[in-house]
This record gives sequence, C-alpha cells and structure tokens, in this order.
Amino acid sequence: MTDATAKHRAADRPRHHVLRAFGYLALVLSVGMGLFVAYTYRTLNDNLTVIDASQQLFDRPDKADVGGGEPLNILVMGSDSREGAGNNIDGLAGGGQRSDTTILLHVSADRESAYGVSLPRDAMVRRPDCKDADGGTIPGSGDQLVMWNEAFSAGGPACTVQQTEQLTGIRVDHFVVVDFSGFKDMVDAINGVEICVPEEVDDRAHGIHLEAGRRTATGQEALNYVRVRHGISENGDIGRMKRQQVFIAAMVKKASSMETLANPARLTGFLRATTRSLTLDERLGTMKKLYELSREFDHIRLDDIRFLTVPWKWWPEDPNRLIWTDRADRLWERMREDRPLGRRLSTDAVSAGQQPGSSDASDGPSNEGGDEASEESSDDPSDEASEAPADEPTEEQRAAADENGLCT
Repeated sequence: MTDATAKHRAADRPRHHVLRAFGYLALVLSVGMGLFVAYTYRTLNDNLTVIDASQQLFDRPDKADVGGGEPLNILVMGSDSREGAGNNIDGLAGGGQRSDTTILLHVSADRESAYGVSLPRDAMVRRPDCKDADGGTIPGSGDQLVMWNEAFSAGGPACTVQQTEQLTGIRVDHFVVVDFSGFKDMVDAINGVEICVPEEVDDRAHGIHLEAGRRTATGQEALNYVRVRHGISENGDIGRMKRQQVFIAAMVKKASSMETLANPARLTGFLRATTRSLTLDERLGTMKKLYELSREFDHIRLDDIRFLTVPWKWWPEDPNRLIWTDRADRLWERMREDRPLGRRLSTDAVSAGQQPGSSDASDGPSNEGGDEASEESSDDPSDEASEAPADEPTEEQRAAADENGLCT
C-alpha cells in the first residue's frame, strides 16, 4: 500500500466516524420522537372521559337528507359541577352538576361554514322524559315550563341531548362537555385570551372583581369574565352568553394561530388541558376520532364560523326568565335543511375571526321582540344572504354592546 493510499484511508476514517455518529443521532432522535409522540398520544387519549349515551336516547329525529354529504350537529355543554377539584369557584353550597352553557354547533354538509347557537340556561321549556344510565325513565316536566338547564341536573349530558333533539327536531351527532376547572387550564396554556370590560365589575356575592379596560386575561379572571351575570350587563344570562361567544371566538382564533401551532410546548399544553376537561360521546371518544373531526374543519375559515343566540323574548310571568320566539322555529328549520343563517339571524352573530371589541362584536340588536320579525315571510329573498358587517358599529350595535357587557 502506497503512502498516498494510506493517507487517503486515514482521512476517510474521521469522516466515516462523523457520518456514523450522525446516523446514530438521527436514529436516537427518530426513536425518541416516536416514543414521545406515542406517549403523548396515549396520555391525551387517557385524559378523555367517554360516555356511552346511545341507550339513553330514544324517539330521535331522522338525519336530514340534504344531498351532497351530511351536516354535523354537535352539542357543547359547560359543566358547572361543584364536586371536582377547583370547580366550586363561586363558593355556593351544595353539590351536583349544572350546565350554565349550551351551544348547538352546526357544520354544513359541504364543510364550508359553521355556526353555533347558544341556548340560554334561563329559557323556560317543557322538559321531555329522558333516561338515566341504567335505562330508567326520568319524568319530564309535562305541561309545566322549567329552566333549560334542569335537564342537565336531572340526567346529565344525555338528558340535555334528548331535550335538544325533542324541542328542535335536530339530530345531535356528537356531544362535548367542558368543565370549568379545565377551561381555566386551556386559557392558561395559550397564555391567555384578550377581553374587553366596559366598566368595573364588583360582584361581591360571587367573589368576582373585574377592572375596566382591554387586556389579556388568564385563569380565574378569564373564567370570571365568561361567568359573571351581575354588574356587567343589563340582561343577566343573555349578556353572559354574548361575552362567552366573543371569548370563545377569540380563544379559537388564538389556539389555531401560528403563535400556538408553531410552539410545541404551548400546543402540547393546550391539548393536555383540553383533553383533561372533556367528556365526550363514545363515537367521539379517542384522539384519532377527534383528529378526524378536526379535519372536517380544514376548509372552514375562522370568519365562516359564526356564533349567535336563539331568538328569545322575556317570559311574561317572570322578568328574570325568557322563552324562545317563533323565529327560533325558523332557525331550527334552517339547521335541519342545512341552510345558511340568512341576513336577519346573522345580525346577531359573532365571527370566530374577530377580536373582542371589534366593529361587529357588538352582536347586533337584541333578540327581544323577535315575534314581530317572525311575522315576515320566511321566503323573503333578503333573508337568504348575510350582509358583511360595517366598518364601524352603529348606534344600535353600540347600545347592544353596552347592554351585554362588551366594548365597541
């Protein structure tokens, strides 16, 4: 072997060592990443609470035949249980579970748009019979009107699903329950969500204090903002729902932004907090199924996700309660037939793409007095298209914002 050959092989030796080292490193990283992904997936999967409610639901509405695919209807409930760690947030006596938040989310069959309808907890309805987990019948209220959220207290999520289907004629495909403790962790995981409080709130009865102004809220302050009913809005539960709609829109926007998606630690933290707070139906009860559901939203822009409140008016027998108006029947008909909201209903909608206090976050005029509008023909062409919001809020919108505890 010549000296030149020996020198060449000697020079190659370090290069081979370096390449081998990089190969080992890549192998270790690949295995490590695979183990991390598998561990994270298993952890997230184990965090989920799953309920098989299929045997508790009966006399269910048929799925609408709209052609070209099937729409999705998902019932989202906020659990106000005082029994879990950190959930007795207002110090009220007594256990059990309550549902202060109910949103029926409709995803169009073409997967191009979605809208969520808030159902007030103070709405007076005739609660239908439902079943408990053992198949026993939980009697309904008969002809007596009771508050909407009594169903959740009586029989949990399945009773609320049964009530929703019987009163709207809409088949619920999935349900999701989010608890209050988990909600705080979700907000903290994305470093807070922007809120806008028009004036100082000092609700000593429930231990809630909010300074006026715009800021990023985390943890307990964020929870207080979406829960407070007194001292911030003139119409109690309705104002709270308006704030919840704006807050959820802002949280969805931040959670889906690159600020979260490009930060693995923040994204993982958000997913862990979210899965720990969720109770799901059995057809949605794995991370794989949740991922498949998320793909249904691939072509839906944030601006195409709208939130509104079911049309309502004050209940004549009690000014602290309300009832649905005839316009609600039109809304359920649109949802069953997979039709867009239309112009009139859109005036009361909040976009998931907007920020608190933006020009169209004022939620439009109040739904009160909707009976007069319901007298108009549902075939009115002007009701088929949704107007884009104006650059600046109108005086009516500003008044509605003030009424509901929002900034303009």
